[in-house]
Amino acid sequence: PFTVETLSEAQAKEKGLLVTLGEDIDKPYIEHVLSLRPSKKGLCRDLRIVYTPLHGSGNKPVRRALKEAGFTNVFVVKEQELPDGNFPTVRTPNPEDPNAFQCAIQLGDAVDADLLVATDPDCDRVGIAVKEAGDYIMLTGNQVGILLVDYIAKTRKELGTLPENPILVKSIVTSSLADRVAKSHGVETVNVLTGFKYIGDTIKKLEEKGEKDRFILGFEESYGYLVGTEVRDKDAVVATLIICEMAAYYRSIGSSVYKALQEIYQKFGFYLNKVDSYTFEGLRGMDKMKEIMSALRANPLMKLGDYEVEAREDYKTLVHKDEKTGRVTDIKLPSSNILVYMLQGGHQVIIRPSGTEPKIKVYYSIKGKDRREADMIKADIDKTIKSVLA
Repeated sequence: PFTVETLSEAQAKEKGLLVTLGEDIDKPYIEHVLSLRPSKKGLCRDLRIVYTPLHGSGNKPVRRALKEAGFTNVFVVKEQELPDGNFPTVRTPNPEDPNAFQCAIQLGDAVDADLLVATDPDCDRVGIAVKEAGDYIMLTGNQVGILLVDYIAKTRKELGTLPENPILVKSIVTSSLADRVAKSHGVETVNVLTGFKYIGDTIKKLEEKGEKDRFILGFEESYGYLVGTEVRDKDAVVATLIICEMAAYYRSIGSSVYKALQEIYQKFGFYLNKVDSYTFEGLRGMDKMKEIMSALRANPLMKLGDYEVEAREDYKTLVHKDEKTGRVTDIKLPSSNILVYMLQGGHQVIIRPSGTEPKIKVYYSIKGKDRREADMIKADIDKTIKSVLA
């Protein structure tokens, strides 16, 4: 047996072991966040925003950033305002979960809010819902990221602040629509493995070459976004501010975030991005997953549903193969147990097993003329996926 020595708070402070970070840290951080707005001009400050930190750490920094940016109609969900590790009002404090927005929707209806914003407990991820035709519509992480790419690139282009050879960095499982939107603005897309550390690593490499200003946005489909290069991880404080600025901009021109998204779909086609999980329980769960991935490599799928595989990527062997020409090229990323299928019609399916739990995730990027057609295409592709994984 052993004894863990403890100190009181007063003793720890006296010995210099407990230091409270204060305004000397907060002020330059908030100033940095404010400096990252694509446009500094006053936009539509009457935008009505409901914000919830979901019992987490975002309450003070997010509210301060919005206030100093000039947003005056910010309504905070009182029952979720203060930190509480028990998260008493939500099933899960996850901005990806529609249930986490129940309190925000109630307040939004009461104050006639235009935009609902929720940050997760450690305030690195953010989810939103936008009001359209009287209802609140939740947007996915992919949709918000695509909107941010479009808004940041076109705004900075108009203002003459878009750098030469600008770069968007995103994970390989994030919507390929972001690549197309970025390209339309002359922005190069760098795709990296899942995990924001890879986005941070890309910033570091740009910095080493004296080119970090080329980075304009990094994001993942799992609701993480980053603007600026001082922080090397997803940051919901700056993301919330720029999302609100974007909403204010569209309102100022008589549009909305939702309408801007529909315009993107009209220009590039509708993209359905979904993630399905297949769980393999029991003692053999992880072994079963290994067997499935081995079988997919030994006997490559040539069709998914009615759609031929035009190219495939194996991130374990770091090989891209064009099935039409047979040409093989190297993938210049770290090795990872991921299979990617590029299908006829511009669809993409990614199969990625978890390394920590008996679960395989399947990421779909389906292109259709509308949601109905995209759902039908996914259902057809799913016949093959389920025959392999279910």
